[in-house]
Amino acid sequence: MKIQWSLILGLVFALITAIFAVINVNAVEVNLIFGVVNVPLILLILGSTLLGGLIVGSYGIYLQYRLQRKLKLAQAQLKQVQDATGYVFPEANTTEQAQQDSTQHKEI
Repeated sequence: MKIQWSLILGLVFALITAIFAVINVNAVEVNLIFGVVNVPLILLILGSTLLGGLIVGSYGIYLQYRLQRKLKLAQAQLKQVQDATGYVFPEANTTEQAQQDSTQHKEI
């Protein structure tokens, strides 16, 4: 459901940006470090939006990668503790145990 809302909001934002860009088609001066460039405002708006989307997307991918690394490290530490102590947390076998419990209840 979260993906659907983010897709809808993304489309609404894209529509608003496109309308705003089409309304502003005048050429503007952009001061760069090495000089001044005349660029249509529509290209400047769309380029800025695209660059912002790329930056946000890259940051999101980086955060996802970092969280996956932390999860793998935590799982390795959990396995190490379980091997050292011989104790298995109840949450670790929930799917296997739930399947066994459901088959036992069906037999009774």
